[in-house]
Amino acid sequence: MKKILLTLMATASMAVSALAADVKPAIIYDLGGKFDKSFNEAAFNGATKFTTDTGIAFREFEIANDAQREQALRKFAGDGNNPIVVAGFSWAAAVEKVAAEYPDTKFAIIDMVVAGKPNVKSIVFKEQEGSYLAGVMAAIAAKSNTVGFVGGMDIPLIHKFACGYFGGVKSVKPDAKVLEAYTGSDPSAWNDPVKGGEIAKSQISQGADVVYHAAGGTGVGVLQAAAEAGKLGIGVDSNQNGLQPGKVLTSMLKRVDVAVYNAFNDVKNDKFVADIQVLGLKEEGVGVAMDDNNKPLVSADMLAAVEKAKADIISGAVTVHDYMSDEKCPY
Repeated sequence: MKKILLTLMATASMAVSALAADVKPAIIYDLGGKFDKSFNEAAFNGATKFTTDTGIAFREFEIANDAQREQALRKFAGDGNNPIVVAGFSWAAAVEKVAAEYPDTKFAIIDMVVAGKPNVKSIVFKEQEGSYLAGVMAAIAAKSNTVGFVGGMDIPLIHKFACGYFGGVKSVKPDAKVLEAYTGSDPSAWNDPVKGGEIAKSQISQGADVVYHAAGGTGVGVLQAAAEAGKLGIGVDSNQNGLQPGKVLTSMLKRVDVAVYNAFNDVKNDKFVADIQVLGLKEEGVGVAMDDNNKPLVSADMLAAVEKAKADIISGAVTVHDYMSDEKCPY
């Protein structure tokens, strides 16, 4: 009996080891770099946590231009990396093409849907819901009747953040003025903190005393400009409250880190599904950051308003408009 038990244990151990050996995860970041303090860095953090928890190393690459997308995917797939996670909507065309060439490799794309591929998982977020909560906080914190929004690349996805923010602001102050601007129409818009700061200063000069950014690395300049002017910024994707302690009201958390971690882990545990995953407040895929850095800025009334808005959205009592549904914002 003891011999049989030992044999079963050894067989199970070999199976787990074989499965782990097949997992060679990789992540490829979008333009802006993995240390952008925002979207890419959240992806990096998720990959790092996976390695910490499992001991399985991951491979990574930072592209310098769009021409490298297909090259990088083919290189990693050809080297046997599996799964390969890509961060950003701009990867869609490359993933669709390369995934067909490597049907045995599992791919996951964050922020875009690549449908109809049996080896591609698409992970998208309800950014409008988290942005709504940020808008509620901005409206309560604003001493004036004006707040600002600075987007990165002028695309529907970033308008989705903006529209949700508008809805949250207007739910508290229906007559509030929300200033809106974008840093550009090409990928360089994600990595221009100087221009981000200039836009923030312009909005502040027009009366905005809270400015929310959804601009990747560009947003670092937005938060700095707000802090230097004695106003409040709102971060995005990662928790950016600590970039300007006491001057960042909150950060709209988009759990890209969790998405990456789960994509790696699903392949490790042989649970990968080529589906479309949508993460909102109910799924804890988005939210607002509360920590010691912004604690003095968040009153009991503000916290209560955020919790009520969150509960109403999850229950369906409040529906936050999704700009991607019709590319219109009703707020």
